[in-house]
Amino acid sequence: MGIAQKVIDIARGEVGYHEGRSSGSWNNIQKYSPAVPDLRWSQGQAWCSTFVSWVFQQAGAKSLAPVTASCAEGVSWFENRGRFSEYPAVGAVVYFGSGGGSHVGIVTSYTADTIYTIEGNTNDNGSAEGDGVYRKARPRKSSYVYGYGYPDYPEGIVVADPSWKGRKGVTFFGQEASEDDLPRGSGKEPKPSGTVTIDGLPYGPGAKGDHITKLGRMLVAAGCSAYEEGPGPVWTSADTESFRRYQVKIGDSGSDADGIPGKLQLARLKREFEKAA
Repeated sequence: MGIAQKVIDIARGEVGYHEGRSSGSWNNIQKYSPAVPDLRWSQGQAWCSTFVSWVFQQAGAKSLAPVTASCAEGVSWFENRGRFSEYPAVGAVVYFGSGGGSHVGIVTSYTADTIYTIEGNTNDNGSAEGDGVYRKARPRKSSYVYGYGYPDYPEGIVVADPSWKGRKGVTFFGQEASEDDLPRGSGKEPKPSGTVTIDGLPYGPGAKGDHITKLGRMLVAAGCSAYEEGPGPVWTSADTESFRRYQVKIGDSGSDADGIPGKLQLARLKREFEKAA
């Protein structure tokens, strides 16, 4: 079983789950925020994006989708990696509303006219502020559909985007596709990659040392913090997201804004914020 299938299966297993109630009303208290370390603070808030982050974490694929409670940040995360499209894909993360900032779900299949999804914090009417996890069928060409983030599934991905034809690992089905069309895989998330060595010191997943703490303090000083508890000596996803925010802040994008320091980027950060840290 591939990762995309695991993501869909885990999401499907949550259908029917409802948030809590207080004083006769739904209250946005749910199990997903406390279970995602970087999103514990989001308890009691709109949780559709948190649900998506939780699903990928449970599938052992948290590096393949943004860890965020913000739909707009999720769109940016995929755009900065060159993996955002106006066309659906099986296992894609679909964003709704103006700028994609209103609501989010996971695509399980699509036809020429319809996308089938699993969404958290919605209801029978398809609201962007609902009460639970639901299966939904939505018009594919609706103006409410903003676009799709394509996770970099290690087994490959099935897409409707004609511009993706011929890419490695891509299966193109423009009109319709379902789980039956998914490529098989090992079911294991790819090992973290992208660790770099700059001036003899490692940066990125797996890196450790006082220099990582110092880097984090510089990112805080730069106003790019994604830390919940503060920088530490072991590189975490918060370091990646904080450095990605810095890369975007200085005008970089695409592969130059992947959260892993480049030599010139790190030099600029030190030049501007080393004293403040």
